[in-house]
Amino acid sequence: MPSPRTASPKLQEAMDDVSNAVNRTIERLLPETDLPEDLLYDAMRHGTLGGGKRLRPFLAIQSAFLFNVNSVRARRVAAAIEFVHCYSLIHDDLPAMDNALLRRGKPTVHKQYSDATAILAGDALLTLAFEILGDRETHADPNVRCSLIRSLAEAAGGRGMVGGQMLDLIGEKEEFDLGTISRLQRMKTGVLIAFACESGAILGRANDVHRRALRNFAFDLGLAFQVTDDILDVEADPQDTGKDTQKDTEAGKATFVSAMGKEAARSRAKMLVAQATRHLNVFEGRADMLKEMAEYVLARRA
Repeated sequence: MPSPRTASPKLQEAMDDVSNAVNRTIERLLPETDLPEDLLYDAMRHGTLGGGKRLRPFLAIQSAFLFNVNSVRARRVAAAIEFVHCYSLIHDDLPAMDNALLRRGKPTVHKQYSDATAILAGDALLTLAFEILGDRETHADPNVRCSLIRSLAEAAGGRGMVGGQMLDLIGEKEEFDLGTISRLQRMKTGVLIAFACESGAILGRANDVHRRALRNFAFDLGLAFQVTDDILDVEADPQDTGKDTQKDTEAGKATFVSAMGKEAARSRAKMLVAQATRHLNVFEGRADMLKEMAEYVLARRA
């Protein structure tokens, strides 16, 4: 199992390979120009490059590997997912939401540029993600492209990430029970992670058994990720996490820690990771890297 602060050497090498490949893809998709509106692209690059675990791209590329998907296609989908994730972070950091000043160890986009530029940068990243998925370079089969677009739209919209963010805001004023907190986090975090895992299966035209296994793995992993995130918010050093901590506590938000306490939350995370890895047994050892990632999510300190 990885140490509390680092992944195993094998997993770290795989994570670095994905991060470097996805960063190169992002750089190609967000080229520098001398156009008057290049300030927008500066903000988009600021919000996407130079940090981040690239968890979702890693899951997308590893799931694509299970079905022998072309690496260029996998990287494009991984970049699209990261664009949606980064758009959500840019908007989440705004003064109207969390009012965060630090993200990935550097100033948040609205702090570096302006609130208006941050809103536009997030909007542009979101729409670019769908442009990428709709492009023939991502897949020759229009049915596959439509499936990717629809699945990402469902994960990112009102029944997914955006709806979860709305519940998160409501949770600042209302007391949620554990079931509602779980639903909130499944929507806010879990569904995009689920799409990342399932995207490789969509690209590879996988059968329903394999798609369902990846989706179930992802939902448990997503909840485990959020539980550990809640724990880190109350006990981690901002120098380790690269972002402001104690924000949820200060805002009075409902979290797994506030509902269960830290030790019970830790036990819940361990149970979720164990459950998540069992879903991958159907791949008969070919998904061991995904299992290692689940253990890393449990042990991470940043």
